Amino acid sequence: MTPDFPPDWPRTAPPPVSGVLRAAPEDFIVDEILTIDLSGSGEHVWLKVRKRGWTTDRVAQQLARAAEVARRDVGYAGMKDRHAVTTQWFSVQLPGRDTPPWAEKLPSGIEVLEEVRHARKLQSGALAGNRFDITLRECTGDRALLMARVETLRTRGVPNYFGEQRFGHHGANVERARAMFAGKLRTRDRALRGIYLSAARSYLFNEVLAQRVRAGNWDVGLDGEAFQLAGSHSFFIAEHMDAALNDRLLARDIHPSGPLWGQGEALPRDSVRRMEDEVLARHADLAAGLAAAGLRQERRALRLFPQDLAVEWIDAASLRIGFQLPPGSYATVVLRELVDYRVATAIVDED
Repeated sequence: MTPDFPPDWPRTAPPPVSGVLRAAPEDFIVDEILTIDLSGSGEHVWLKVRKRGWTTDRVAQQLARAAEVARRDVGYAGMKDRHAVTTQWFSVQLPGRDTPPWAEKLPSGIEVLEEVRHARKLQSGALAGNRFDITLRECTGDRALLMARVETLRTRGVPNYFGEQRFGHHGANVERARAMFAGKLRTRDRALRGIYLSAARSYLFNEVLAQRVRAGNWDVGLDGEAFQLAGSHSFFIAEHMDAALNDRLLARDIHPSGPLWGQGEALPRDSVRRMEDEVLARHADLAAGLAAAGLRQERRALRLFPQDLAVEWIDAASLRIGFQLPPGSYATVVLRELVDYRVATAIVDED
């Protein structure tokens, strides 16, 4: 493990306020947003669950136990924080069976709020986004500068880093990926292998994004840029920037992108290609390992725009920040642009 993980990936500017994050689970509230119309009939029971102090996978195990089904019969769209109060949907396959008395069978900290029948299992990634309501304690700093920074974030967005939870405790999953690629670690668990591959891929992306934040061009278009279409995984290469592309960039129709590394030749051109090649060369073992694993090259937007961003001082030292994010993005990368936060000591000690 790497004790100083994560690296000091740069912010766009020093945050104007400092504070404590996750002083209590109720200070980090996450509500999952689904846009699926549930039919009201079918062999899958969809459950809206509020959890406190549980990982998503552990909740899935508890639901399977309560329903007396295999764990594979329980589905969910995305992982949610443990040290938080979160609301999300699960599905449990119960063909021809009544639902069990959830309140009697589930442990403290897991509450079923709603249940609806549907024909299909809830699949990973099938969500529109997440709504965050986060309170920071013991806050000090420049309030006026904070509000100015909020306005900047609304118009400019934030660097779309992968959050540190992507990499495991102290970056252990990145180191395990290195050991796996070197033949020093073997795992037959496909899920674990996928976690290590994702950690390595995310680390390379963050390193590329960090390089562009330092250069001040993470949110502008360059010649040879691989632009990603907003709300899509599709991208195209722009040999030369022009006024039309710049207008689309300002309108948030397209975004500069960074590599999710895999097989094949690097996609950007010119200075963008050279910069990405330099970063990948510094981590050649990870890049080669990802390519050898057979992953296909993809791209991820370099910038992220939080929706409905609102900031409110609850009292002299307590700050509430609310916003909505699309799937695959991290609340902490928004917070770190506004607040130099430290995680509550009790949670650090527990981890």
